[in-house]
Amino acid sequence: MKTVHQYYVYILASKIRGTLYIGMTNDLQRRVYEHKIGIKSSFTKRYGVSRLVYFETFQNIDEAIVREKNLKKWKRDWKIKLIEEDNLRLLDLANDWYDNILTD
Repeated sequence: MKTVHQYYVYILASKIRGTLYIGMTNDLQRRVYEHKIGIKSSFTKRYGVSRLVYFETFQNIDEAIVREKNLKKWKRDWKIKLIEEDNLRLLDLANDWYDNILTD
């Protein structure tokens, strides 16, 4: 039986119209948590980039890597437009995951 893997390309933001970060992972919940507590990424820790504002799901790692690299080349305005198509107010899509953990 073949195992189904999932990979995620995601965009984090520091605030509305703030700093953006694009990454790729096979465990979105764990990776966003790492960003939120400031481990494994000096860039996101330095700039306070921890709000998950956009993500895409892939079953093929090569497709996910290509998408991540392409998004990183996009102009900032294009990235904002992509995010706002699904998340107009740039809400943190991970809030429900971590509200209890991070406020304890």
